[in-house]
Amino acid sequence: MTSTEFTTANSAAAFVPAPATPYQGDIARYWNNEARPVNLRLGDVDGLYHHHYGIGEVDHAALGDPDDSEHEKKLITELHRLESAQADVLMDHLGPRGNDDMLVDAGCGRGGSMVMAHQRFGSRVEGVTLSAKQADFANQRAQELRIQDRVRARVCNMLDMPFETGQVAGSWNNESSMYVDLHDLFAEHSRILEVGGRYVTITGCWNPRYGQPSKWVSQINAHFECNIHSRREYLRAMADNRLVPQAVVDLTPATLPYWELRATSSLVTGIEEAFIESYKDGSFQYVLIAADRV
Repeated sequence: MTSTEFTTANSAAAFVPAPATPYQGDIARYWNNEARPVNLRLGDVDGLYHHHYGIGEVDHAALGDPDDSEHEKKLITELHRLESAQADVLMDHLGPRGNDDMLVDAGCGRGGSMVMAHQRFGSRVEGVTLSAKQADFANQRAQELRIQDRVRARVCNMLDMPFETGQVAGSWNNESSMYVDLHDLFAEHSRILEVGGRYVTITGCWNPRYGQPSKWVSQINAHFECNIHSRREYLRAMADNRLVPQAVVDLTPATLPYWELRATSSLVTGIEEAFIESYKDGSFQYVLIAADRV
């Protein structure tokens, strides 16, 4: 694909395919209508708009005095720092990538991770989302950053991506795999990845050792209109689709400080308790899995 072709097709609104199922239509409407301050105000910090959560220890010195008039602004900046740190960890596991590589963000949201991936690797990055609103937002940011010839989002089904077989060097789902069947998802990533290509996911999953999804996990499903899978399902579906895990990292202890800090902010959405309590009782886990296409 030439840069001219890339730029010409840059408007997501140019073609919006019909959802493959009524459920996909529901998800598209959900994210087209979503405008939570917790996503937008954090992105306003530096122009990287994420749709995932954070990891790492809170820098309490950066927060300053809770009675300071600037405290809330500092708290939002810290939450955003933790979310960008999460994306950095995902990219650490993509391995060495370069200008000639093509990367795919499946469920790209407003494009923060795509921008970060291009800035780090110089690679061409394609994002896919069911939401035309998100794709247009991401493409507008790419234009503002003058990287629209290297970074693009478009509206399509991540189970049927518009890429040739073996075309992609690296791909990922960052908290987006709970909206699809895992076997279908990993079959599609396996198709588009070159042999030796790397796939990474960071996701919340229910812990098989707990027995069944807990009441907290059920609340999270209802809140986001998703279907959280178990850790076991991820590993089984990868094995069935020629994706061999190279790293499985439990990020649960690393994400809990983010949620505890977010629960003290003005940006609460009402779901914070479910995340905090499910992480603490062990029924829910925050996991990174990196796998190679064989």
